[in-house]
Amino acid sequence: MSRIRWNILLALVALVGAAWIWVNRLPDAGAAAVSAAGLPPAPAIGHPAPDFTLVDVAGEPVTLTALRGQPVVLNFWATWCPPCRAELPELQAASERLRGQVAIIGVNQVEAAERVRSFAADLALTFTMPLDERGQVSRAYNVRSLPTTFFIDRNGVIRRIQSGALTEATLAQALESVYP
Repeated sequence: MSRIRWNILLALVALVGAAWIWVNRLPDAGAAAVSAAGLPPAPAIGHPAPDFTLVDVAGEPVTLTALRGQPVVLNFWATWCPPCRAELPELQAASERLRGQVAIIGVNQVEAAERVRSFAADLALTFTMPLDERGQVSRAYNVRSLPTTFFIDRNGVIRRIQSGALTEATLAQALESVYP
C-alpha cells in the first residue's frame, strides 16, 4: 500500500474516532439541568425531589413544592439516633445563618409529636420539623439509614445525597451544590 493511501486511511480513522467521541460525550451541567425537568420524581441525584405534604411539630402543613425558588436541605432524622443528635446543632446553625435563603427541613421519622417537640425544645432547635408519622415520605425517599440528607436546588432537583452525620465542613461543602 502506498504512503498516500496509509495517510488517507489514518485520517479517516481519526475522523471516525473523533465523531464517535463527540456523539458519546457526557452532557454538560447546563444540559443536565434542562433534561431534569423531563425526569420523573425520584430520590436520586439529577431527578426532581418527590413532593410531599406533612404536618410539622406546630401543626402547620409543610409541602416541598411550596419551597420552590429556594434551595432545600431535607434531613431525615430521629430522636433515638446518636449521629442525628450530633448533626442537629450544625443544621440549627445553618438555619440561623441562611434564614430566608436556604430552607432547612428536618423530617422526623415515625415519632410522636410531643416527643419531637420536647426534644427540639431541649436542643433549642427552631428549623421546620415535619413529622413522618407513618414513614411514607421516608419510604418515598428510600431512606435506609439515619441520618440521611438530600440537597435540593431552587428548581426542586436533587443535587447531592449525604448518608450519615453532617459536620460543619461536610454541610458547607454539600451546600455548595445548591447554594452559591
